[in-house]
Amino acid sequence: MDTLVLLGSFFTLMIVGMPVAYALGFSALIGALWIELPLDAVMIQLAAGVNKFSLLAIPFFVLAGAIMAEGGMARRLVAFAGVLVGFVRGGLSLVNILASTFFGAISGSSVADTASIGSVLIPEMEKKGYPRAFATAVTCSGSVQAILIPPSHNAVIYSLAAGGSVSIAALFMAGVLPGLLLGLTLAALCLVIAKKENYPKGEVIPLKQALKICVEALWGLMTMVIILGGILSGVFTANESASIAVIWAFFVTMFVYRDYKWRDLPKLVHRTVKTVTVVMILIGFAACFGYLMTLMQIPQTVTAFFTSVSSNPYVILAMINVMLLVLGTLMDMSPLILILTPILLPVVKLLGVDPVHFGMIMMVNLGIGLITPPVGTVLFVGAAVSKLKIGVVTKAMTPFFIALFIVLMMVTYIPWLSLWLPRTLGL
Repeated sequence: MDTLVLLGSFFTLMIVGMPVAYALGFSALIGALWIELPLDAVMIQLAAGVNKFSLLAIPFFVLAGAIMAEGGMARRLVAFAGVLVGFVRGGLSLVNILASTFFGAISGSSVADTASIGSVLIPEMEKKGYPRAFATAVTCSGSVQAILIPPSHNAVIYSLAAGGSVSIAALFMAGVLPGLLLGLTLAALCLVIAKKENYPKGEVIPLKQALKICVEALWGLMTMVIILGGILSGVFTANESASIAVIWAFFVTMFVYRDYKWRDLPKLVHRTVKTVTVVMILIGFAACFGYLMTLMQIPQTVTAFFTSVSSNPYVILAMINVMLLVLGTLMDMSPLILILTPILLPVVKLLGVDPVHFGMIMMVNLGIGLITPPVGTVLFVGAAVSKLKIGVVTKAMTPFFIALFIVLMMVTYIPWLSLWLPRTLGL
């Protein structure tokens, strides 16, 4: 009955339209009152949930990504990707995916990726003869890479939801191969579609112009080197790398590219603060909710249920995948990570699945949810940028869903993809 009260109140509040963060908070209060837990204990958990040093990485990474997104970085990355792959048939679709790879390694956000890359490339692809729905589908599916490729904000949130037992650096490195695999799979699909539909070839960019484009893009690409190189070399932590990335992004945007006006900077900071505030409220209330789940022994109940169905880890992972795919279409990614990680992590640990590997499984699953109706945040952003109806974009996404599902199966059942790089680097 305790579980029914807690989860029932949460889903009821969600159904009546309350934002997820507040639904978590109010349902935690209802659950605490039901089991006669002092509300002081709930407030202590709320404060403890956001009082974690590792959380400092999130606002810094968000700010660095916002500065680079609005400061002309997206346009230069698109041009750089065009130099590398834009000359083949269907080249602009490959440019889109490769630009998403680069930008995802700077912003760590699929939404920012879709908005930035999409605003540049969707109109350009349509002008060159690509259907607008196809261009939007490429942009949305390619942006899922940002969830996997470091610095992923959601990897930090997963580490937090796992109780800090999973290294952020290990999660960052674990996402590299799955992220690149996703990009290569989507690129192969685009080449097949381009050949079938006879999409146009791009032009080879003259050497002098190509060199200029590469030099301009190099300033932004150095952000990736700063973030990953600093962490891997041990020069600074994930938090320190995030703050240094902000300083570098600010320097490049305001003093090298100089596309962004100083008077617009306070508005950018204000938008970033609003975004971070929502995330921190969500994390605090999720900590309260998770505390109540622990008291009510919900993780143990779920573990007992899965192990009673089967002892085969492949079967249980398939069941978890189905559950994550369904829930990912109904809720946003961050709250699901915060809610489900404390529940599912004991299950997969019992099966011998590495928590870092499971983190990648969760990221891919919920990343697919971001581009799937009815609550696909990235899908809505892509539709808004392209000015198309959700149904039209979803229909164009069909082959990309198949490609993403193939990647999900590979990430789920080939642990090496996620674990080789962290273990090689001793993380």
